Amino acid sequence: MIPSGHVDTFTRDNLPPQSQWPKFSFTLPELSCPDRMNCITELLDRWIARGHGNHACVISPTESLSYAQFAERVNRIANVLTRDLGLVPGNRVLLRAPNNPMMAAAYCAVMKAGGVVIGTMPLLRAKELSYVVGKAKIGIALCDGALADEMEKTRAVVSGLDHVVYWGGRDAQSLETLMAKPGYEQFTACDTANDDVCLIGFTSGTTGEPKGTMHFHRDILATCNSYGRYVLHANDSDRFIGSPPLAFTFGLGGLVLFPLHAGAATILLEKASPDALLGAIAEHRATICFTAPTAYRAMLGKLADYDISSLRKCVSAGETLPKATFDAWLEATGIKIMDGIGSTEMLHIFIGSPEDEIRPGATGRAVPGYEAMVIDDAGHEMPPGIPGRLAVRGPTGCRYLSDARQSAYVQSGWNVTGDTYVMDKDRYFWYQARSDDMIISSGYNIAGPEVESALLTHPAVAECGVVGAPDSDRGQIVKAYVVLRANYTADAEMVKTLQEYVKNTVAPYKYPRAVEFVAALPKTQTGKLQRFELRKRAAAAH
Repeated sequence: MIPSGHVDTFTRDNLPPQSQWPKFSFTLPELSCPDRMNCITELLDRWIARGHGNHACVISPTESLSYAQFAERVNRIANVLTRDLGLVPGNRVLLRAPNNPMMAAAYCAVMKAGGVVIGTMPLLRAKELSYVVGKAKIGIALCDGALADEMEKTRAVVSGLDHVVYWGGRDAQSLETLMAKPGYEQFTACDTANDDVCLIGFTSGTTGEPKGTMHFHRDILATCNSYGRYVLHANDSDRFIGSPPLAFTFGLGGLVLFPLHAGAATILLEKASPDALLGAIAEHRATICFTAPTAYRAMLGKLADYDISSLRKCVSAGETLPKATFDAWLEATGIKIMDGIGSTEMLHIFIGSPEDEIRPGATGRAVPGYEAMVIDDAGHEMPPGIPGRLAVRGPTGCRYLSDARQSAYVQSGWNVTGDTYVMDKDRYFWYQARSDDMIISSGYNIAGPEVESALLTHPAVAECGVVGAPDSDRGQIVKAYVVLRANYTADAEMVKTLQEYVKNTVAPYKYPRAVEFVAALPKTQTGKLQRFELRKRAAAAH
């Protein structure tokens, strides 16, 4: 490791042993970076130096900032952190806000000052926030004043959180007041090493207790120089928009890192419902959209009310993209949704193809700079056409914050993501299920998401989750939890209708032998379906 620029060595002290790290590779020339570097210098300061300061940078319903204005805001927050709050390089800073310009600036400011940024979802409660604060030993928090209630509850039950500063007010202790001090408009980026931690992303809890994933300054640029450069192909005339929270690394990449790296603009919405997203695309002439499959599906029925002709690229991640949604969006807009798989452990998307290389139904091929394969339980590579566990490695990889689960995610130098895939002869990867979502019924391997995709093509189904339920005869049966659309009746006839529909859509043995109608499905704060909760529900009902 390179000599650290951190004074507070907590993150380096709590990295897993290097013997448990994945094997890193930097096969593209763009992935090489100097030993000493701060990622914000490359993402933001270089544009000011190149005379790009008047170009649109951050757009929201309440304000718009040029690159020069955004850079000054970042500098002012960095000065508040170091001069007023006593931040030293390596300190952790919690951020809590919806997607807005101040939240984006705070992300950049913490990293520029040499701190370690930890974003949190706006809907988290004090219990969840307390876990994050305790796990990462956080002493400073910057928070949107509208979210003060849970922040204050957190402050009351944890120790060490010495400074909590709110924005959105004008009192003497507000972030805006502190930022306005003379001389705070300039800030020299901290002299950090490229392998100093600058971000801890907490997983969304789809498989239990959240894990803190640590990422270096070099990792931030690696995602931009792999997926951003070779798959997304953005330019400085683009305008990004989307719904994922910035605390979700999919959102941070798609709505902050990739736009800044390309010299483009980003449109940040605090509430990105389908109508709000479509309205903002039309109003601000957005060109690249990042959101989840469920959002694309929800927008389909509303397209006639909005002019979204400015859109040229649509990216999907966070959960598998059903082919039915891909096909319907393509027919309605002429745009091929770019599917991708990433993880908080890997920081962003590592399998996904540009539009001209898409195979509908496939996630795509390994992003340039990464390599991927399908392995069996013993870690041996599987031939094309045989399902197995997805393993990937490249310039980013898993380093958990003091967590014994490191050895489960990283095996023999590979990141093993917990997904079941099939790779074809052209090295396209076809998603089957989360490895723990594979249902084994009477000897058949049935992928729950495949059954979900079939159900979602029926006009009565708004949402669904499919898991294995215990069964004395078959070991497991396929059970579907279904949210119906309005004006459809949840009765025995509907159960039979959906069962017969699935039989006629996929192999008959995959049909759900049990169907339960529910008002809502359990989800994480990022909108991911929590199938482990459905599995617990199915087991309890047995």
